[in-house]
Amino acid sequence: MSVACKSIIKDPSLWPSGERKILWARRFMKVLESISRNARVEKKFKGLRVGVVLHLEAKTAVLAWIIQEAGAEVYVACCNPETTQDDVAAALARKVTAVYAWRGETIEEYYENIKRVLKAKPDFIIDDGADCIVLAHELNVTSVKGGTEETTTGVIRLKAMERDGVLRFPVIGVNEGRIKYLFDNRYGTGQSTIDGILRATNIMIAGKRVVIAGYGWVGRGLAMRFRGMGAKVIVTEVDPIKALEAHMEGFEVMPMIEAVKIADIIITATGVNKVVREEHFKVMRDGVFLANAGHFDVEIDVRWLEEHAKAKREVRPHVTEYTLPNGKRVYLLAKGRLVNLVAADGHPIEVMDLSFAGQFAALEYLVDNYDKLEPKVYTLPRELDEKIAWEKLKVEGIRIDKLTPEQIEYLKSWRR
Repeated sequence: MSVACKSIIKDPSLWPSGERKILWARRFMKVLESISRNARVEKKFKGLRVGVVLHLEAKTAVLAWIIQEAGAEVYVACCNPETTQDDVAAALARKVTAVYAWRGETIEEYYENIKRVLKAKPDFIIDDGADCIVLAHELNVTSVKGGTEETTTGVIRLKAMERDGVLRFPVIGVNEGRIKYLFDNRYGTGQSTIDGILRATNIMIAGKRVVIAGYGWVGRGLAMRFRGMGAKVIVTEVDPIKALEAHMEGFEVMPMIEAVKIADIIITATGVNKVVREEHFKVMRDGVFLANAGHFDVEIDVRWLEEHAKAKREVRPHVTEYTLPNGKRVYLLAKGRLVNLVAADGHPIEVMDLSFAGQFAALEYLVDNYDKLEPKVYTLPRELDEKIAWEKLKVEGIRIDKLTPEQIEYLKSWRR
């Protein structure tokens, strides 16, 4: 590793490539650019320290850079040991206060880098998966006034902390905003997961039997896009309402133990551990591909594969072949981590423009209101959600209708 000023990154000389990626992404992040303009002009965050712990690629770099432009000291780490793009980290280290990240961190290095962010005594944390916020509580970091959370997985953890009475500061679950889950989770993951699988494998999707584990917003997006590519989509679920919804959308629905017997590709998107496990490995077809679209690398039981496979070899970048005790082979993509970020570039820029506009709006809201909020998980305020949507419509050149005063009064009244 190289220590560049305050940063600890893989190779500072990689910055020109990362700079090009960041500038390219910023060109298309027009909503974030617009809603942050006043804060940047006024240096609204001057005197504040902000910890940013997200997947460290070009779109994240744009967000961190813009927060720094608004006057804050910004300290960046990655929320996953395998998703840092080292050239982007090198370029970002020239734009923000410090970056602590590189691709291929050990688990110990991963947590040490997050601790480095916390040692800076941040006033606010922008998190993805809640590892930083949880660690801030475990280490009793008292400087933090509030945080934001990007993912479903992280929001679930934080709500559990709130329920147990241990959450010590307000957190805005940006993932709970419509501007996030309706677009990022659905359209972003649908496209980017296909991108990651295709880059890793170079296989054809059309005609393949693709099993989607989970039919939340991520699963919906995956099922929709794989069907659009000509796949035969099968959904597995534990929620009867979501299972029925998938059925009504025309997808096959069955238990995982049945689905794996006919699957060509299996993708997990649940936020739950051991979705694909020993009993499933034993009945899989030879040559099945396994990919994960959930935040943590626990949905596919990689440990079982490591402990029980007769042989293991890397057959392509991001593709590991395991020969099972029964002689059949399975192909694990991206080590069971997020395939769209390990094997590709993550979500499309325009989708992350909306999500990170939500992050910036949430941060600005916390700066203005943290002292009025309780230590709870809050949803992004509706007016901010809609402000971002209006700005996106403007960017796209789309105009829509508004209710007339008469219609507004009609909706307010119970008389007809």
